[in-house]
Amino acid sequence: MRAIVMNTRGGSEVLEYVQRPEPVAGPGEVVVEVAYAGVNFMDIGVRQGTAWTDVPDPKVLGVEGSGRVLALGDGVDEFTAGQRVAWVYAPGSYAERLAIPAAALVPVPDTIDDRVAASVMMQGLTASHFATDFYAIRPDDVAFIHAAAGGLGLLLTQIIKLRGGHVIGRVSSQDKVAAAIDAGAEHVIVDAEGRFVAQTLALTGGDGVDVVYDGSGPATFRGSLDILGRSGTFCWYGPVLGGPGPIDIMSLPRSIKIGYAVFSDHIHTPELLRAHSAQLFRWIEQGSISVRIGGEYRLADAASAHADMESRQTTGKLLLAP
Repeated sequence: MRAIVMNTRGGSEVLEYVQRPEPVAGPGEVVVEVAYAGVNFMDIGVRQGTAWTDVPDPKVLGVEGSGRVLALGDGVDEFTAGQRVAWVYAPGSYAERLAIPAAALVPVPDTIDDRVAASVMMQGLTASHFATDFYAIRPDDVAFIHAAAGGLGLLLTQIIKLRGGHVIGRVSSQDKVAAAIDAGAEHVIVDAEGRFVAQTLALTGGDGVDVVYDGSGPATFRGSLDILGRSGTFCWYGPVLGGPGPIDIMSLPRSIKIGYAVFSDHIHTPELLRAHSAQLFRWIEQGSISVRIGGEYRLADAASAHADMESRQTTGKLLLAP
């Protein structure tokens, strides 16, 4: 079977489309045929050498996808051959087939197609964590979302709106504004240089926002602090672009709270994984949230998907199709 591997860290050119041994289901595992694999910034971090540093090369990239069960290992009785499934953290998902722990799988309803299932797992569960767990959005809360036209930003906006909140989104170019507005953002700031503070404070009458979601790296950290209102919450995420450096806790203004949000804390048991995934699927079935797929690539073209994501020119979710 074919897969995308890296033998050394670097740019998208280090990704290779190679033949690999067929996977075998060990105890507690399931072999799946991959229909779609999701592309995430985490994968770029792996490729660049900032994540999975303890995993030797060559390694197969990807952690998310959807597909169909091919074989069951010993002790697996919650799935059946032929069943449609999705997963959110199964290293090696950039492949035609994959052996996955059964605990990492969720059943996919007949009403959800494979493309949507693969698109909503990591970013949907992350958005759910951010808006319901890390900071539980209340009616009339005002949230500021960086990269509001990305796959995560679009889903996060919709979940915040479901909970009665309001959204100010930041996008890097004018052509991304429509996507953010379609998702529910009341205001969208076009800014590629981190100059969003004055506009945000003007939009909030100087009060600032209740919560800011920032995965844009150190360049926006100071500005995100400046737009928070009293007792506001700073949700920092996304390790690929690096951290803000040391923080003097006594210099933090307005009694704000800062935290580093990791979606795995939202789904730290198989039961939570399946419950939160089922909620996402229900919202999609009800039309309460929708998934924007920004690009679909052949598995062999994973390097192009990475290059496009890094260019910040894409909107929505990027997928690989074996």
